[in-house]
Amino acid sequence: MSFKSIVRELKEMKDGIGSIPRRGVEAKHQRSRKKNHIAPDQALLPSDSDQQSKWANLPPELLLNIVRRVEESETSWPARAVVVFCASVCRSWREVTKEIVRTPEQCGRLTFPISLKQPGSRDFPIQCFIRRDRATATYLLFFGLMPSEDGSDKLLLAARKVRRATCTDFLISLVADDFSRPSSTYVGKLRSNFLGTKFTIHDGQPPCGMAIQPTNRMSRRFHSKQVSPRVPAYNYRIGTISYEFNVLRTRGPRRMNCIMNSIPFSSIEEGGAAPMPSSFPQSFEEHLSSVPGFKEKGPVTCSGVPGLSVSPGLTMGSPEPLVLKNKAPRWHEQLQCWCLNFKGRVTVASVKNFQLVAAIDPTHNEPTAEQEKVILQFGKIGKDIFTMDYHYPLSAFQAFAICLSSFDTKPACE
Repeated sequence: MSFKSIVRELKEMKDGIGSIPRRGVEAKHQRSRKKNHIAPDQALLPSDSDQQSKWANLPPELLLNIVRRVEESETSWPARAVVVFCASVCRSWREVTKEIVRTPEQCGRLTFPISLKQPGSRDFPIQCFIRRDRATATYLLFFGLMPSEDGSDKLLLAARKVRRATCTDFLISLVADDFSRPSSTYVGKLRSNFLGTKFTIHDGQPPCGMAIQPTNRMSRRFHSKQVSPRVPAYNYRIGTISYEFNVLRTRGPRRMNCIMNSIPFSSIEEGGAAPMPSSFPQSFEEHLSSVPGFKEKGPVTCSGVPGLSVSPGLTMGSPEPLVLKNKAPRWHEQLQCWCLNFKGRVTVASVKNFQLVAAIDPTHNEPTAEQEKVILQFGKIGKDIFTMDYHYPLSAFQAFAICLSSFDTKPACE
């Protein structure tokens, strides 16, 4: 069988995976594949019968060569969906594909759902755009420079704005039609205070490299008896965003400050590393049971960056969190406005436009280039279209949550 025929058969997996007896599973997930989103990891889990198929019996060297050539040839969406289909064939194909596919930090490409929780590229920004739907109060994050004419854009994340009596929630999901918290597609949420000046980022999964203590430090998503035990029942506070009050209503951009508790400051130093989750935990109990010292009374630390606290404040011995601030714009005399260099990615003037850089203390002696490096930029290009470009050490989920806060900030901060 030639390489082209193998790729052609993999593409046909959108409607069914060859002779693999998975009609029941395929019927359940067939509609979700047509929605053009990164499906949850659970949708890719193979059944035991897969191992009996002809595809599972390929020699390891041949299988490795096939998957590597597919991964190298299909570098952009929607063609990169073939790589995901390789991981859907059977267990052996999935393991080989996960071994070959590199993280966004290494290659700058998004492939599996867990890529949305992993840090972006160090060398160049991962470019996305956000489409706002005012009628349904939803915000869709797509991968790409700008919207395409044929509507074949790759959906990464979706959020729905829910107003409550004392706060506003942005529920974030992998799909655009299911924002329920018990769902396996639930990723996290962004919650604002009553004034719309402070926001808290909550992760629906235990973040990698954080001290875990399931007490009042974390908010329970729902009653544990209402859902399957495979679904985690907690939200984990991983960051805060605050906007400065503009009491005098003076002209100028609003000031914002982000404390990323799940990312240590050492990650942007030379030789530093950001937490790198490798998969979504299947359940809260499975995650804790794999952690050394789970039965102890104190906080539990996962693999990654030891001792990083879940709570907003720092605890004794916990690493210093990464703090981001908006880059100060300059006043343009001819245009009579505040300006930032978005390198052509922003075309409409708006108070929502911002660039975030690391707030580095002078005692750290970091080079000027590192202090001026834009980690996240967000700006308007149309009535309801915004661009979002993020760098290491932020992930797509974290960057999306920060950008969502810009849609709920009250005029008092502008």
